Amino acid sequence: MPTDNTPRLPSRIVTDGLDRAPHRAFLRAMGHDERAIAQPFAGIVSTGASVTPCSMSLAPQAAAAREGLAGAGVTPFEFSTITVADSMSMNHGGMRYSLVSREIIADSLDAVARAHAYDGVIGFAACDKTLPGLMMGMVRLNRPAVFVYGGAALPGRWRGRDIGIVDVYEGVGQVYAGTMTEAELTELERAGVPTVGSCAGQFTANTMAMAAEAMGLALPGTAMMPAVASERLALAREAGRTLARLIRAGGPCPRELVTRHSLANAAMTVAATGGSTNAALHLPAIAHEAGIAFTLDDIAAIFDRTPLLADLKPGGRFWARDLHMAGGVPVVLRALLEAGLLYPDCPTVTGRTIGEVAAAAPPPDGEVVRSAAAALAPTGGVVVLRGSLAPDGALLKVAGLKRVRHEGPARVFEGEEAAVAAVRARAYQPGDVLVIRGEGPKGGPGMREMLGVTALLYGQGMGEQVALLTDGRFSGATRGLCIGHVGPEAAAGGPIALIRDGDIVAIDGQACTLDLKVDPAVLEERRRAWIPAEPADLPPTLAKYRRLVGPADRGAVTH
Repeated sequence: MPTDNTPRLPSRIVTDGLDRAPHRAFLRAMGHDERAIAQPFAGIVSTGASVTPCSMSLAPQAAAAREGLAGAGVTPFEFSTITVADSMSMNHGGMRYSLVSREIIADSLDAVARAHAYDGVIGFAACDKTLPGLMMGMVRLNRPAVFVYGGAALPGRWRGRDIGIVDVYEGVGQVYAGTMTEAELTELERAGVPTVGSCAGQFTANTMAMAAEAMGLALPGTAMMPAVASERLALAREAGRTLARLIRAGGPCPRELVTRHSLANAAMTVAATGGSTNAALHLPAIAHEAGIAFTLDDIAAIFDRTPLLADLKPGGRFWARDLHMAGGVPVVLRALLEAGLLYPDCPTVTGRTIGEVAAAAPPPDGEVVRSAAAALAPTGGVVVLRGSLAPDGALLKVAGLKRVRHEGPARVFEGEEAAVAAVRARAYQPGDVLVIRGEGPKGGPGMREMLGVTALLYGQGMGEQVALLTDGRFSGATRGLCIGHVGPEAAAGGPIALIRDGDIVAIDGQACTLDLKVDPAVLEERRRAWIPAEPADLPPTLAKYRRLVGPADRGAVTH
């Protein structure tokens, strides 16, 4: 039986020797000949599905990667994993499964690749949790791997201006406020998402795609390219050829790419672009798979020294498409390199260092991306708050905010639904701090994302008049004075569990503080009387997740 000369191939465990005649018979049943069986094996894993527009561009890209692998002498094997679409699960109990799906995706990639002894994997993802899920699985597996993002949708056009899905969410709030008609909302709805692809702004999917490039797991220039761009097929073929080269060279493997310095580079790109607060949940989780403790404290230090350089939605003016036209992620990396912030020696799947990728990029255009000397703000678009209300930290996206300080009375809600009902009814006052608790990783369980309630507030014209505070998450599309990831969460007995209506909450995004102005003796009395809530009748998936999941500041991982 001929064998490939490449050393250390895991796939030979299923192809070589007398005992493997049954395995080879199955391979022949798949249409593989002697040559294909002798070649290295690569898994092509995709979250492609018709459950969300985000993932509908992935199938042709995965097919192109198959061509690239086969042409480079590697035998491809395609398999799928799940997508839980935030678009479809938002604003109801289904959102509890969104973050859970990240763990399922990582587990499923690891399970299939190890069980079938693939020599490397190439992964295609598009919707929010699918990106970190595949990256986590790749790092855990630690065989040659290339990550490919499916790309963002193009913005829509409505009444002479570009729009995205956030405009539709906020339109709902405007209808409740009486400033938009239902007929106008229907027009907006029809224009909001005109193509397949992920959300068009610097929300979670685009943020994590950018992080993949910054960590060297993805080919340069791929993150911001629109999902409908035909060039994506050529890039997917190149990704296949790249994986073939990595397999034959024996690496670099993901744990050689995901290091403290490359994680710092990824966190810098998040801060420099006003990216999603969810990156502070996913980067620690990816680091965890590499055996690296990269916590919210590490991220806070990086955010604090990184200027805001890109003027991107939702806080800014431009879309992912615009950043692609300005040169993509490499332009941001170049701006960070020229500012002396980037760690340039980190390797990438291309064989070049990230510094070489950055140096070859065009200079910042001064509009979409600025140099550090002309930064939009001296520190990044996301800050970590700490104080008596958040000893383990909380996250606030300050990019685009007109004000970053607020002090007001708490209005406490047990769960998202109660808050949404109050906001729809306008049962709150300017200056209030709306507190939604019991939505953390354990408390939800699942740490739901709350774009619906934040968009309602903005649609009602109150996005800058109140603050919103939760131990759950916010969407990358969220804007306003919205603080998420408050830790410890309520289910763990954190201070957020002890707030009562009327307590004064003080938020300072400049000083990075979050405090509850209640006498410590009063809080201690409340703590002694506090009884943790126990969710009843949880479905098995959520019950298992609740038992296993850790705190948000360490990535909400389950092992």
